[in-house]
Amino acid sequence: MTELDPDPSTPTLLRTAYNVISATIYRAVAETAGDLRPAHGNAMEMLAIEDGLRLTDIAARAGMAPQSMGELVDDLAGKGYLQRREDPADRRAKRIYLTPKGRAAADASRTALRDIEEQLRTTLGAGRYQDMRRSLAVIAGQRTDEGSGTTAGTGEKGPQRPSA
Repeated sequence: MTELDPDPSTPTLLRTAYNVISATIYRAVAETAGDLRPAHGNAMEMLAIEDGLRLTDIAARAGMAPQSMGELVDDLAGKGYLQRREDPADRRAKRIYLTPKGRAAADASRTALRDIEEQLRTTLGAGRYQDMRRSLAVIAGQRTDEGSGTTAGTGEKGPQRPSA
């Protein structure tokens, strides 16, 4: 058995926390959509935030190469979670939308997120929870001030997730 680092770096702690949360969300979504892989979340999450995006926009928002995102979108379309439609503003382009099956998977993810948020709020306490959210928003570049408000995802006042 390997020995754990007694003082892991901040990026290691952030990545580990993210991985734990992502695995929890994936397990919840897998109950609704058993044929999804964790990587599919890169496309599904972006479309749950804003449906009807172009492939290049989904890839940019997920921080992926368009070719890699194209493979995920092709797989998801083949499984019935996504569909491509003509872009009404540019008939040469396609926009990608969640299907009803895709929306059900996105809803399962949203429910899991709410449960995780509540668990974090309970574990940390309301004050520490809000401090954590503000700190993470600053790190992510979503907030330049340390003032009032909360970040996106709580339904409360605060900056929204960046679109690019």
